[in-house]
Amino acid sequence: MGRIFEVRKATMFARWDRMAKQFTRIGKEIAIAVKAGGPDPATNPALRRCIQNAKSVNMPKDRVEAAIKRAMGKEMESYDEILYEGYAPHGVALLVETATDNHVRTVANIKSHFNKGGGTLGNSGSVSFQFKKMGVFKLKPEGLNTEELELELIDHGLEELGDGTGENGEPILVVRVAFNDFGNMQKALEEKNITPISSEVEWIPVTTVPVTDAEAEDVSKLIERLEQDDDVQKVFHNMG
Repeated sequence: MGRIFEVRKATMFARWDRMAKQFTRIGKEIAIAVKAGGPDPATNPALRRCIQNAKSVNMPKDRVEAAIKRAMGKEMESYDEILYEGYAPHGVALLVETATDNHVRTVANIKSHFNKGGGTLGNSGSVSFQFKKMGVFKLKPEGLNTEELELELIDHGLEELGDGTGENGEPILVVRVAFNDFGNMQKALEEKNITPISSEVEWIPVTTVPVTDAEAEDVSKLIERLEQDDDVQKVFHNMG
């Protein structure tokens, strides 16, 4: 009985840690969006996207409103978005998106994570050519005709429309567009009264690197280490 309790407690703490990290990430995204386009989501598409993404991870409304209010304050930190590139063990490419108010701290920490995780931090452009920057919209499939939707969205930059699985195992539709068409697709979905579960910019690997289970574990340890860093927003890989 004690062992079961410990496992449940560990699972609960892991879920809380993950949720806290998601809230922190979205809080920074809100700050960046407000600084760039103002606090009104009606006139700030980037902020609307942040609010949608906050809902998708169950971030309380009052925390979202507080994040917007903080972003309007003069004492609020200004975050710069910086992309780091490198290799994990076994030749797996990594892209690390960060939002930081201290470049020196962030680059030192990222380099340390790579070194301690058996990887190598590279220069700008050393890895990103192996990925394609895309807009990814996740939709609830209820009430949507996939074939009709695909035809309607092609004129707005649709590259891929497929089935996927949400965080709780529920079926979803995944829409992918080139990064330059992100705004066009966001506007098209809004005009069709389709509210995405989430809408993100992601780096999709052009090709993948096959790895064994043991090698995948080595890579995953480095990714987890990076994701725990407060300045890291997302980590993308081309592990097959």
